[in-house]
Amino acid sequence: MGVRGAAATNGLAPLLDKAAAGGRLGENEGLRLFQEADLLELGRAADQRRQALHPENRVTFILDRNINYTNICVVGCRFCAFSRPPGNPRGYVIERETLARKIDETVAVGGTQILLQGGVNPALTIAWYEDLLRFVKSRWDIHVHGFSPVEIRRLAEFSGLDIATTLRRLVAAGLDSIPGGGAEILSDRVRTAISPRKDSSAEWLEVMETAHDLGLRTTATMMFGHRETPGEILRHLELLRRLQDKTGGFTAFIPWSFQPANTRLVAPAATAVDYLRLLALARLYLDNFANLQLSYVTQGAKIGQLALRFGANDFGSLMLEENVVAETGVRLLMPRDEIERLIRDAGFTPALRNQRYEILEVL
Repeated sequence: MGVRGAAATNGLAPLLDKAAAGGRLGENEGLRLFQEADLLELGRAADQRRQALHPENRVTFILDRNINYTNICVVGCRFCAFSRPPGNPRGYVIERETLARKIDETVAVGGTQILLQGGVNPALTIAWYEDLLRFVKSRWDIHVHGFSPVEIRRLAEFSGLDIATTLRRLVAAGLDSIPGGGAEILSDRVRTAISPRKDSSAEWLEVMETAHDLGLRTTATMMFGHRETPGEILRHLELLRRLQDKTGGFTAFIPWSFQPANTRLVAPAATAVDYLRLLALARLYLDNFANLQLSYVTQGAKIGQLALRFGANDFGSLMLEENVVAETGVRLLMPRDEIERLIRDAGFTPALRNQRYEILEVL
């Protein structure tokens, strides 16, 4: 059944029908839907597309822990409330005993993955990262999803290595996949405004392409709701879609809204409507991405449930620990039974997955 209603009067129905059926949208078509489509009709089209891609009616999630190994960072992004500059008394580098305790706790509740992310700390060289990974792999059978493109590029620079060599050494030491952090908006105009010392859009994409070429799978992200325009949102999605066409290395797309509290970046908080609109657009525009993950950490439980009818098929992570968003004052983590209940109450069957989106258990 095609998408109807207000779209029929403003000429958007053919575009919505095309996207819901899996047809590829052009950048201008995507922009038109993003700016002009009725929210519910956009959501309905995204829901139709999700159902076509995931007819088993399952919503997946993963049990993992986000371990921030250092908060010392020289990049100084204006939107970050977590990092501390070198020499700050609140700066830290994780101790092995603390790391071991966190992983033990994760494994004890059935966790299958740790997410290792941190600041750009010039005191940490490739040898430190290799030792860290070997320590983890020598004691636990657990997937290491770690080190965003920004961390990897700067680590390579600090160590006098190229990107490919750095990645090969990290993989040999135990790195299994890479998170998509640091993408923010893939527009250098925006990046200059919110994080002038961070890598460029092309550099972020280069790390991802190199990782994919080496066989690493990665996620892709977007942090929106600050300085970007609708056109820059579409350009971000287009750049991700082009790289996915080329490599097929992205497992999922994960958008979330900027949380302004306790940061140096002044911007009105994006609304739930803003979030759902972008999520639905992503499902329709990123036609070569199988998985779309919602962000209950920034949106909360109820919007998380709604997101499952706006194109999302993954609830994200149980996330035993989260520190970066928490520094903005937003703390919306929830226990496993609550995630399962929310998924069931939304009309879906919950299922545990791994980082490759392979089903471990249908619940």
